[in-house]
Amino acid sequence: MDTSRWSSTIRRRGTALSLIALSGILAVNLAARAEATPTGPDVSSWQHIDGRLIDWFAVKRSGHAFAMVKATEGVSYINPYFVADSLLMRAAGVARGTYHYARPNLLPEPQAAMYAAVVLGQNGALDLPPVLDLETTGGLPPAALIDWTHRYLNTVQALTGRTPIVYTYPNFWKTAMADTNEFTRYPLWIADYRGNDAPEVPGGWSTWTFWQTTDSGGIDGIAGNTDLNVYSGAQGDFARFANM
Repeated sequence: MDTSRWSSTIRRRGTALSLIALSGILAVNLAARAEATPTGPDVSSWQHIDGRLIDWFAVKRSGHAFAMVKATEGVSYINPYFVADSLLMRAAGVARGTYHYARPNLLPEPQAAMYAAVVLGQNGALDLPPVLDLETTGGLPPAALIDWTHRYLNTVQALTGRTPIVYTYPNFWKTAMADTNEFTRYPLWIADYRGNDAPEVPGGWSTWTFWQTTDSGGIDGIAGNTDLNVYSGAQGDFARFANM
């Protein structure tokens, strides 16, 4: 028997089997990573058609790890479904993000104080950081709107102890905020529905944290269409980021 030829054959077969095994492991890891990418809707009173409650257990069963819920707007509006959504999504094990819809024609500090009071600090178990939804100017020019935004975010951070998230969309930031890069220390939640592989990131941010990919998604447990979002991993482990 030619032992050198036999040994060479064994080595080739061993290498081939190792490559096949490695390919399988990589495929499994990539699939697991794709499946593990946290996703979730964002909702307001508009998703409570005819007063129906959201079935948060169905949302969770659909594979969604979090949801962003509108809490407040301006200095007087509180989402009438906010408490019910908060309680039910916690019971279902869905991480809760909450947002304040900015009205920059009104002072920022009272808005921040009302939001922080309604969400009870936004720093408990299953809580993502607080969110400022900034998509209207209130008639302010860029310099004044930039100052307003600083004041709101500083107040919310002081009241909650957490670094807030900024929600906006590219064109608004580039025009209404003059594409300022003064807010890059805050995580970015960007709305971009153009179907690209990644969203446009304005304002000097190096990356996005949440991406709102559509405003016409469908999720079991939610009546009608809803916005859909994905987490990038930019803030590290999602469970830690969401106080899970």
